[in-house]
Amino acid sequence: MVRMSAEERRESVIRAATTEFARGGYHGTSTEAIAKRVGVSQPYLFRLFPGKKAIFLAVAQRCVDDTIRTFEKAAEGLEGEEALHAMGEAYTKVIAEQPERLMMQMQMYLAVAAAEAEGDSEFGEAVRAGWTRLWDTILLSLGADVEQTTTFMAHGMLINCLVAMGFPRDHRVWEGF
Repeated sequence: MVRMSAEERRESVIRAATTEFARGGYHGTSTEAIAKRVGVSQPYLFRLFPGKKAIFLAVAQRCVDDTIRTFEKAAEGLEGEEALHAMGEAYTKVIAEQPERLMMQMQMYLAVAAAEAEGDSEFGEAVRAGWTRLWDTILLSLGADVEQTTTFMAHGMLINCLVAMGFPRDHRVWEGF
C-alpha cells in the first residue's frame, strides 16, 4: 500500500472536512468526525492543521477558490451578457450536482455571524476576503460593470437560498429566472 504524503493527507482532510462542515456547521462538527472520515487520528489531524478553526478556514478558502474557478472557466472567451449567462448556468449546475458546495457556502456565512457575535473577527476577515476575490472575478468577467455584478451576485444569493430550502425548479418562485 502506498503511503500518502502530508500534502495528499491534507487534501483528504479538506475534502472530508467539507462534507462534515457542510452538514454540521462549524460548531456542530467535531475534529473527531473529520479525523474518522479521513481515517487518521486526531493528533495526526493537528499535525496537518493547528486547530479546528484552521481546518474550517482552509475549507472555506477551497470553497471560494472552486467557485471562482467555476466562474472563470465558464466565462473564458466571453464578455458581458454571454459571460453572465454562462457563469450562472455553470454555478447552477455545480450546486445541483455538488450540494455540499452550496451547504458549505451557507455554513461559511453562519460561522462569520456567530464568530463576530462572540467578538472573533478572524472568520469574517477570511470569508470577506474570499468573497471579495469572487466579486472581483465576476466584475472582471462582466467588463467591470458594478451594476451587473451586483445583480448577478444578488440573484446568486437568492438561488442559494431557494436551492437550500429545497424549492423544486417548477415552483412559481423560480419564474423570474
